[in-house]
Amino acid sequence: MKKILLLVVGLLIAGEFAFAKNIKGLLHSRTTLAPITIGAGKALADKPYKLEAGKYYKLVLKSDGSREVPIVGASFFRNIWVNQVSINDIEVRPLGIDSFEFDDEGEIELTFIPIKPGTYTLGLPSAKTDRERAIFIVE
Repeated sequence: MKKILLLVVGLLIAGEFAFAKNIKGLLHSRTTLAPITIGAGKALADKPYKLEAGKYYKLVLKSDGSREVPIVGASFFRNIWVNQVSINDIEVRPLGIDSFEFDDEGEIELTFIPIKPGTYTLGLPSAKTDRERAIFIVE
């Protein structure tokens, strides 16, 4: 029984090591996306973002401070693995996100891996047009 238990523990440790090694390698090959610019009268994104599930991305959201604006995207955030959120040189590694709100000029850097194919949006809670949302197509 001890031999079986040691074998199982050994396999779990080996599997965990292999997983960590693969994630570490993946996190070094990051694609930087065009930033989302938030300001009065500006479109959030010029065109849809085309992403690939399992790839590592960096996205910067910039507000010019011309208005207070929340950015929501629950379905987007629930279908990505968030590595890190950086705000004013403070790095946060959250378990989940629902939205961001800019009260003033500033920048948020988000690094993530899409995990589920589909079409998702980030945008104003009251978005009525595509100018008020950024569309992410994950394949």
